[in-house]
Amino acid sequence: MRQAAEQGRENHGYHNRNYVLTLTDDLMAAQVGRETGEHVTVRMRRRDVLPVVIRTWDNETEILRAIGAVLKHVPASLVRAGGFVVHSYVEGAPLSRTSAYGESVDPSLIEQLTGLMAQMAQVGRESLPPLPDDWPEDKDSQGFLRTLVRLTDQQIRQPNWPEFGSLFNDLGVADDVLEQLATRLPAMTRRPYSLLHTDLHRNNVIVTDGGAPPLVGIDWELATYGDPLHDLATHLVRMRYPFHQRRAVIDAWAQTMRAVRPAAVRGLHKDLGHYIAFERAQSVYPDIMRAVGSLAEKSDQGSLDAATRTVRKALKAAEGLLRLPRVPDEAGIARAIERWQESRRRRAANGEQPGWVPDEAVKERPEFPFWAVSEALAAVARAVPGGPVFKGTAHLNSVVRVRDIDPPVVVRRLAADFCRREPTFFNEHKVLQAIESSKVAAAVPRIFALGRSHREERFAIHTYEGPSDLRRLPGHPVHGLLPHEADGLIDQLRALTELDYTSIDPKAGEGAFYSWLSGQLVELVGKLPEKSRRVARFLGLPDAAGLQVLLASHVKGMTQRKPALLHGDLNPWNLVRRDDVLALTLIDWEMALVGDPLYELVRHIHLTPTRPEIRNRMFDRWERILAPEFTKGWRRDWHVYRKIETVRSAYIDLDRLVTGVNLDAPNVRRAIDSYAVTLALATGDLGLPARAMDNPYLTLTRAPA
Repeated sequence: MRQAAEQGRENHGYHNRNYVLTLTDDLMAAQVGRETGEHVTVRMRRRDVLPVVIRTWDNETEILRAIGAVLKHVPASLVRAGGFVVHSYVEGAPLSRTSAYGESVDPSLIEQLTGLMAQMAQVGRESLPPLPDDWPEDKDSQGFLRTLVRLTDQQIRQPNWPEFGSLFNDLGVADDVLEQLATRLPAMTRRPYSLLHTDLHRNNVIVTDGGAPPLVGIDWELATYGDPLHDLATHLVRMRYPFHQRRAVIDAWAQTMRAVRPAAVRGLHKDLGHYIAFERAQSVYPDIMRAVGSLAEKSDQGSLDAATRTVRKALKAAEGLLRLPRVPDEAGIARAIERWQESRRRRAANGEQPGWVPDEAVKERPEFPFWAVSEALAAVARAVPGGPVFKGTAHLNSVVRVRDIDPPVVVRRLAADFCRREPTFFNEHKVLQAIESSKVAAAVPRIFALGRSHREERFAIHTYEGPSDLRRLPGHPVHGLLPHEADGLIDQLRALTELDYTSIDPKAGEGAFYSWLSGQLVELVGKLPEKSRRVARFLGLPDAAGLQVLLASHVKGMTQRKPALLHGDLNPWNLVRRDDVLALTLIDWEMALVGDPLYELVRHIHLTPTRPEIRNRMFDRWERILAPEFTKGWRRDWHVYRKIETVRSAYIDLDRLVTGVNLDAPNVRRAIDSYAVTLALATGDLGLPARAMDNPYLTLTRAPA
């Protein structure tokens, strides 16, 4: 049968090779239970294509047998054996032959298409194959969308990440974007579940020769059971109707569905957009992988340009729902594709490890020799499955395992969209080396290597401070510190006051800290892009000169405390939970500075949700265990630091809103979501009136161009 099929007419799809075979002899016809001379379709699953679809059931034969009693004209499954299946053949032509993608569809056919989807609602749940144990309950529309997000991650992203993960990371699509999306899905109207085709596009709709019925849906292998509105959304997107015809399709669907299951139409206009947005967003994976995968056979400039355009289009379609960072321009995308191609060619050749040039500031360490550095870089270049990838405001952090080395390590590289407004004062590796050599009781990463890769990309390798089981993500106090964590953090801040910071910079700590700090903020505001400064003025924030005058009023009243090494950015994602007396590991020391220890504590409380009882507990312990020269006068001064941090956030977060920089970092997302409150507090602290800002995104559209 297989050999005979391969000699028949070919009609291949992306997932299957389809052969139309004429049953030329009685024996062959008897094998499939058909008459001699009839046509059948032999389908063979393609194993040479990427896994880019969600499958609820793996056996199309079971699906067809389950739905045949209601949808009487769908293909019948005749034989399933030896890696192929035989279906009855639907005489006719695909709709795409008479109505190409993008063209209008005859209104009578639209009624038939929506009628087909309404028929699916009449297939009983009990007749379908068993669903997975974790399938959501009937009518849970939000749960169904969350399941689609989860399955996209499990069945599309994860299997392809070893091959394409480095490219997606380079393009700003982190490995956790779907996980994050699942946490912020909107509330949705409850609708009864039904059978869904999920792939009802023009090639999967046959216009029949006899016209009874006029249309038949084929290729049911991606069918599922869930919210019928999802089927309408996938149909709208994949049919590529002209814009003017979309409303007619939606209205026809509502009319036909209302006749058989009125409850399925509830919330149509509110929720349809959620499914359409998801359909376009999840396509970022298949669209990009297919585009760059085709370059293996075509390496000319024209092919690269075409792939680049496709990738950018996919990123633009997904950026809103997935909250991607600013989409790179075509030149940046082309460079990312070329870097991915280079690493792919290297792996295909002999798996050689990428070369690198060490920075002599970090010497080779016995516990992580230079050969291990090469293997860690090779693992990152190949996107080898090992551990998670974390996107911060400045760095892309890839967790990898290296053979014969324990525990795992994190490779830190500057993010492609790196743009920092706030200054840095020390090299992170110097700070980590100073803390390690001092042996103070502070939990921080150790640095194993520093250098440049073969692509002249700077990197650092640190110990990984998350769980040893890489299937578990690190824990962060995103909702605030627990009591023992608050104690552990204060104990570490006390320990850092014992460190001799002059080993990092002999001149650090000189001068009045508040004057220096407020001067740094004024300078930062003056250097913001013109558009950000213009919007700031529109919202009632002063320019740099005005801010300097307002901040200077606090200079004379501030107490001078003994300086110490400060982390500078103790937001929740820079604190990793651990199971010992220290409770937290302090990571990401790139914004370290030397200054007033009170500022460190107040900035942490500003960046982290802190209940009043935890705040009081921290201040009490801090005052009790630090030497008096570090704490004197704190009760009078801490409010000044709180105000300056609120004002700083008002400018920094506004600039991120205006420019779109770093919006995918979790600490930035939290800050942006509460920007209206930040603005009101900042202008209040400065004694200025504020412009009402219920929705920051809406307000930005009204700001002067």
